[in-house]
Amino acid sequence: MMSLPFYQKSHAHYDLSYRNKDLRTTMSHYEQEKKRSAIYTHGSVAYSSRSSTAHRQESEAFHQQQASQASSLEATHYTRGSEVSRKAASAYDYGSSHGLTDSSLLLDDYSSKMSPKTKRAKHSFLSGEEKENLPGDYMVPIFSGRQVHVSGITDTEEERIKEAAAYIAQRNLLASEGGITSKQSTASKQSMVSKQATSTLQQEETLEKKSRKVAIREKAELLSLRKTLEETESYHAKLNEDHLLHAPEFTIKPRSHTVWEKDNVKLHCSVAGWPEPRLTWYKNQVPINVHANPGKYIIESRYGMHTLEINSCDFEDTAQYRASAMNVKGELSAYASVVVKRYKGEFDETRFHAGASTLPLSFAVTPYGYMSKFEIHFDDKFDVSFGREGETMSLGCRVVITPEIKHFQPEIQWYRNGVPVSPSKWVQTHWSGERATLTFSHLNKEDEGLYTIYVRMGDYHEQYSAYVFVRDADAEIEGAPASPLDVVCLEANKDYIIISWKQPAVDGGSPILGYFIDKCEVGTDSWSQCNDTPVKFARFPVTGLIEGRSYVFRVRAVNKTGIGLPSRVSEPVAALDPAEKARLKSRPSAPWTGQIIVTEEEPSEGIVPGPPTDLCVTEATRSYVVLSWRPPGQRGHEGIMYFVEKCEAGTENWQRVNTELPVKSPRFALFDLAEGKSYRFRVRCSNSAGVGEPSEATEVTMVGDKLDIPKAPGNVIPSRNTDTSVVVTWEEPKDAKELVGYYIEASIAGSGKWEPCNNNPVKGSRFTCHGLVTGQSYVFRVRAVNAAGLSEYSQDSEAIEVKAAIGGGVSPDVCPALSDAPGGLTASRGGVHEASPPAFQKDALLGSKPNKPSLLGSSQNLGQTEVSKVSETVQDEHTLPPQKAAPKGKSKSDPLKKKKDGAAPSPPYDITCLESFRDSMVLGWKQPDKTGGAEITGYYVNYREVIGGVPGKWREANIKAVSDEAYKISNLKENMVYQFQVAAMNIAGLGVPSAVSECFKCEEWTIAVPGPPHSLKYSEVRNDSLVLHWKPPVHSGRTPITGYFVDLKEASAKDDQWRGLNEAPVKNIYMKVRGLKKGVGYVFRVRAINQAGVGKPSDLAGPVVAETRPGTKEVVVNVDDDGVISLNFECDQITPKSQFIWSKDDVSTEDSPRLEAESKGNKTKITFKDLGMDDVGIYSCDVTDTDGIASSYLIDEEELKRLLALSQEHKFPIVPVKSELAVEILEKGQVRFWMQAEKLSGNAKVNYIFNEKEIFEGPKYKMHIDRNTGIIEMFMEKLQDEDEGTYTFELHDGKATNHSTIVLIGDVFRKLQKEAEFQRQEWIRKQGPHFAEYLSWEVTGECNVLLKCKVANIKKETHIVWYKDEREISVDERHDFKDGICTLLITEFSKKDAGIYEVILKDDRGKDKSRLKLVDEAFKELMTEVCKKIALTATDLKIQSTAEGIRLYSFVSYYLDDLKVNWSHNGTAIKYTDRVKSGVTGEQIWLQINEPTPNDKGKYIMELFDGKTGHHKTLDLSGQAYDEAFAEFQRLKQAAIAEKNRARVLGGLPDVVTIQEGKALNLTCNVWGDPPPEISWLKNEKPLVPDDHCSLRFEASKTAYFTITGVSTTDSGKYGLVVKNKYGTETSDFTVSVFIPEEEARQAALKAQKGNKKAK
Repeated sequence: MMSLPFYQKSHAHYDLSYRNKDLRTTMSHYEQEKKRSAIYTHGSVAYSSRSSTAHRQESEAFHQQQASQASSLEATHYTRGSEVSRKAASAYDYGSSHGLTDSSLLLDDYSSKMSPKTKRAKHSFLSGEEKENLPGDYMVPIFSGRQVHVSGITDTEEERIKEAAAYIAQRNLLASEGGITSKQSTASKQSMVSKQATSTLQQEETLEKKSRKVAIREKAELLSLRKTLEETESYHAKLNEDHLLHAPEFTIKPRSHTVWEKDNVKLHCSVAGWPEPRLTWYKNQVPINVHANPGKYIIESRYGMHTLEINSCDFEDTAQYRASAMNVKGELSAYASVVVKRYKGEFDETRFHAGASTLPLSFAVTPYGYMSKFEIHFDDKFDVSFGREGETMSLGCRVVITPEIKHFQPEIQWYRNGVPVSPSKWVQTHWSGERATLTFSHLNKEDEGLYTIYVRMGDYHEQYSAYVFVRDADAEIEGAPASPLDVVCLEANKDYIIISWKQPAVDGGSPILGYFIDKCEVGTDSWSQCNDTPVKFARFPVTGLIEGRSYVFRVRAVNKTGIGLPSRVSEPVAALDPAEKARLKSRPSAPWTGQIIVTEEEPSEGIVPGPPTDLCVTEATRSYVVLSWRPPGQRGHEGIMYFVEKCEAGTENWQRVNTELPVKSPRFALFDLAEGKSYRFRVRCSNSAGVGEPSEATEVTMVGDKLDIPKAPGNVIPSRNTDTSVVVTWEEPKDAKELVGYYIEASIAGSGKWEPCNNNPVKGSRFTCHGLVTGQSYVFRVRAVNAAGLSEYSQDSEAIEVKAAIGGGVSPDVCPALSDAPGGLTASRGGVHEASPPAFQKDALLGSKPNKPSLLGSSQNLGQTEVSKVSETVQDEHTLPPQKAAPKGKSKSDPLKKKKDGAAPSPPYDITCLESFRDSMVLGWKQPDKTGGAEITGYYVNYREVIGGVPGKWREANIKAVSDEAYKISNLKENMVYQFQVAAMNIAGLGVPSAVSECFKCEEWTIAVPGPPHSLKYSEVRNDSLVLHWKPPVHSGRTPITGYFVDLKEASAKDDQWRGLNEAPVKNIYMKVRGLKKGVGYVFRVRAINQAGVGKPSDLAGPVVAETRPGTKEVVVNVDDDGVISLNFECDQITPKSQFIWSKDDVSTEDSPRLEAESKGNKTKITFKDLGMDDVGIYSCDVTDTDGIASSYLIDEEELKRLLALSQEHKFPIVPVKSELAVEILEKGQVRFWMQAEKLSGNAKVNYIFNEKEIFEGPKYKMHIDRNTGIIEMFMEKLQDEDEGTYTFELHDGKATNHSTIVLIGDVFRKLQKEAEFQRQEWIRKQGPHFAEYLSWEVTGECNVLLKCKVANIKKETHIVWYKDEREISVDERHDFKDGICTLLITEFSKKDAGIYEVILKDDRGKDKSRLKLVDEAFKELMTEVCKKIALTATDLKIQSTAEGIRLYSFVSYYLDDLKVNWSHNGTAIKYTDRVKSGVTGEQIWLQINEPTPNDKGKYIMELFDGKTGHHKTLDLSGQAYDEAFAEFQRLKQAAIAEKNRARVLGGLPDVVTIQEGKALNLTCNVWGDPPPEISWLKNEKPLVPDDHCSLRFEASKTAYFTITGVSTTDSGKYGLVVKNKYGTETSDFTVSVFIPEEEARQAALKAQKGNKKAK
């Protein structure tokens, strides 16, 4: 069996795949190659296998040649410890005759080549020939040979083995003192020793026992090997492959089945992997095609479970079935066999023919025989569960399967939200044989969801589901946000890893300002923060990673209160670039030899890499922009790095972003971009040969979140479900992109306190909210979540009472934890369901009934202070308390004695019991109305017992005066009733004691809510505001106080007119009350709140009139010229004893190291030493010994930024600039550099810098400064190549400075230079006749095309010539150029007019020409415009009736084939047939409807499409329009029929017949008519009767014959043929002329004689 290398023995992950067949073949082949090598000696194997002679010779040689390195070599040679000892004898015998050819020994030796020692160069046991091939005196700084270390991206385990070993060897070699330097002389000596030892080894046959020295060496090497294993294990822990991509893995494999013929069988399996594997089923290695055998196979996938169902099994279905899962990481198969048996017994076969549908319930066949049925039931089921982060939870149920079969266990799978749950460090599954459990060792919000247990037994399965809710853990900082969730890696490469997460549902009471991302290298416990400022977008690229290392990440949310708890850590991900994989695999590599062959590469020719390609912005947010590109094709043989450049849109001022640290991978994340600005980016490649040309710049990208925060969901509708749950539905927001899910919150109607219903965003628009109080009314709201943030809340739903719907509900015995909860949304601690922090009723907030219980649905009564009823006989005696020692040794015998500087204070009043214990009580009171003109220095308290209504003697409660208006009196008797008195004291003495208090009983209070706050006072009274202060209650209740509510009313108002100032409790013990009315008196009270509810209100403060006292001044902030920030206050009513007391957030700043206070006279100020976020707050200044004079100033984040900016401006003044330095080209090609300052004084100076050298005015440069406008200019006549560089204008105006720079290099400079030359040539062109506007076209209203141009600087001799396709166009008229417009009109423009038109303008000063290409796209564009004009000339549709039907038509100016005509009828395109036709005749466009019917009625639309848009003409052919057209059609049709069928003479009769007398006349004529016509003949308009002389015949109703046998002169005349039928009559006339030949001769002679006579 093949032995494993050491780095595989300690890693089961690699060991599993190491034994695959391909790798064994590869290693076997290589072992044969190794047998031919000369590596025979290595480590302790060499010592144990050699003879004593060989050992002594080599040891002696080693001591002589490398005595100084002997101990190091012994420690660095790896051995296998005891395993080597066991194999020593056999290895010796075998090696002496055959050499070291044992594969296991050889491979183990090879696995120990890498030494953990890094202090000296390692000794080599290579043969002499191999050593000669190694480079001598060569230090390898970078491993650039065949074996390159990039782990985690290769496909095979063999490559991973090589990478792991290569990494260790590289690290050790680079860390060594001597590197891998070897000298030639040492190499030759070692070669001789090795050859000598090998020769001796082959000759020795005796076995020598190991010496003590060898044993010690082996032990040392064993220790060294263990250390190497630990280091390798640590390395692999850091090099974990990214979990986002992993090969398929069968969590449930298909199981073999034995079934009966005609039965059905199902094969099940479940596969995990990412990307999601594609699963294919095979039968005997042939893919199953469900379409080829319809109904035979059914392949399904549900909840990640894949099934193959074979229906109606027959004997041919007995086969081996394979499920093959494949993704990009590999392929994995699982096999199962199906055996089909034939039942030989007698039974009803018909029950099998229909398949499983006809079988009885739970009928199945097991591998153990024929069974009747399986029934699966769930007992002791888990229900809706509530947990909290960090706790443990277990879901379980008892699975009952009947009948029970031994050794036949069910298949059980757990799912969360439809996804199989795989065991991990967070969750474990267990099946005891009866009970299935799912245990969470550490709950996280990611674990929240719907859990389903799926149980399968044979062909039958059941499932059960319930929801698990996970609440947030208690925040370490009160008010801090909850932890984010689902931290995953979206993309990873060498330079950065993009992390994403989901926002939490709970923000702690204030909006989340952003998130901090932390990273930790795998194998360490050191977390480091990745971003200095919080990021709001829920994705972030983490940079600063070490290539090849693996990291885990976590995210923390932050709000103004503080930073919340971190999220659950992500899965490990390696900082590796997947793009390098293809390039590394394309390199040839030698077989793995277990060592690293370092070769010195030939230097390349110095090829500068080309520009990258396909540069694009893959992601852009307000915090960062991610670029991606492809490496260039031209880059030489060495590696390349990248430099990224940016410039603002509209400029060419390129700046390099990563100047100090080049980018290694073709992706980069840019930070520190100005939000709202637009940028372009480009990338350059670099290597040792230089920096290449830049890539093409990206499109303009604006810095900001392209993904908008979703809008609020709408239409939130709750509906009843059970006694403790409500189903909530809502409408998804419109235009929402990349939604992660929704958060739902619930609140008891009227309480105003909201609690989250889910902590993991749910998808869809429906959710069931559990843990509600039966009978209570709730309202709900929803907000959407995506990576940009959380939407606004939806509108509150209608209130709904929690109770079961009809037929619904959960009984208390089924889920007592839900029904017995005291209120609110239930949470869980350690599996016990408890009430979450309560919400409060509105009336409790307003304080109308302070002692009313306010818990949600709580039936628990709050305790109240019990006051004993004392008999009315007890008198309120004003007995003075015993005299107390006066302060500072002065007598207090006369308490009412007045001092020279004032009087004693008046009595305190309103004594109340703030808290009561078994043996002590806490009193509170209000300070006297009159202080006697001096500050009160303390109070004295006396008390007395009241027994049976009879008061006892007064006793002193305190010997030393108390400064607060509250005091705890100890050593009282339980259940005893007491009365109290309080006296105030100032410098004048002790005042009159107060009135005797009520009777209070000393007993233990059990009240849950807090007591009343006390010591209310107000300051900074203004016309519309004041500041109210108080002290916390002495009794905080059962739980800590979470805030305060402040109420007020006008002093004259009734008690039912109290109103609350704050809806949410405030945590401070002060509040600035705003919105007061000037001159109105107010009273105030404060109530504390804890989880139990709102406590009793405090005593009233006031009344106080809202009015600013005359002379009141406010705190003013000041920033001096040195940038020092201070708060200043001035008081005109100060007294000699007054002091200024500064405080921040009601805490004195006297000892603050961040402030420095200074007071002088009636002015005071505090100066900030280093203003920062720690200084945000409210600063107040109180003036003692005055009537409450005070003022405050708020420094929030915005004010902080403003003050810091103002300080920076004062400290380092700059000349304000309106416009930065810019460059423009003037008319003659001159170059103008200019900038503009806001303003410049008369002493302002400017230095002009070019390439870090100052330039001055001269022939080349002209400078100008306009101090009135602030414009600074520099002119250059032209740009030459030496003018490429950087230009800077330095401004100096007194103390203020500023500068602006523009960079003109590379493409920017060449583009500017080209523009200057163009403008120069343009100026030269315009000196002669030229075109002011070049040739263009226009389509006239007559649909003709007019080519026109505008000329300038012309004269009478200027000629203009037109050309088309280089042939001159003859123009009839000569243009006079009066208006400067030249035109060429083309009528009825068509395709023949396409071509290139050119017009030339010339005279003796020069010429100019303009060309216009009317071909391809340009011609199409023009034709579209022509067609549009033609379409616009179309007349309205008209109706024309014809004999064939109805015609709809319109006329256009002229028609082109490019103008497409479409007709539609009632919105449907017309299909043209023989009955309905469309066409164009001349300028008429028509639609012919033959033989119209009522179906042809309706709306007709003629669309003329010009190529871009359609132009419509509409006609409604219905109603009267249709009736009239149809009637006219009928008339014309009848007329056409009559015309067609009337009797007529078709032909045959001549107009004149001349015939000689005696001849026969025969005439034939064709007639037609339908019905056949009747004929008659006329002679000289009289009827002609046939006789023997004249024959008239009519045959077949078609042919008429006219015959005269021997004509005579009497037959001459006018004849007519009359044809007649019912449609009409027609007459055809002809003339017959009969002549005699002699008569004609005689008449001719007579005419001749008459002619002769006339001639004479």
